[in-house]
Amino acid sequence: QVQLVESGGGLVQAGGSLRLSCVLSGGIFRVRVMGWYRQAPGKQRELVASITGDGTTNYADSVKGRFTISRDNAKNTVFLQMASLKAEDTAVYYCNRAGPLGAFDSWGQGTQVTVSS
Repeated sequence: QVQLVESGGGLVQAGGSLRLSCVLSGGIFRVRVMGWYRQAPGKQRELVASITGDGTTNYADSVKGRFTISRDNAKNTVFLQMASLKAEDTAVYYCNRAGPLGAFDSWGQGTQVTVSS
């Protein structure tokens, strides 16, 4: 069974940075497209960044140029480096599979990111 554990969130001032981490267990990590999603209060969950097994990345327009997704296949870990944070980045951030197969049915607990303006 796939398990996803996110960490690294917190409270940061606008303009600040955070680095999120996600460890995947129970899956074939290196062949999957992985993504970071976020869900703000009252809004639908959205995909903000994805990375293929060979490192090709894609970003939502709202975070392009500010967020960087990366992965360490040896450690079954995906990262999200967030810079120039804005109040509108405040959300619970989750990692999960992305791409044509879509997300796994199970989600981790997520990690809260709060940006104060």
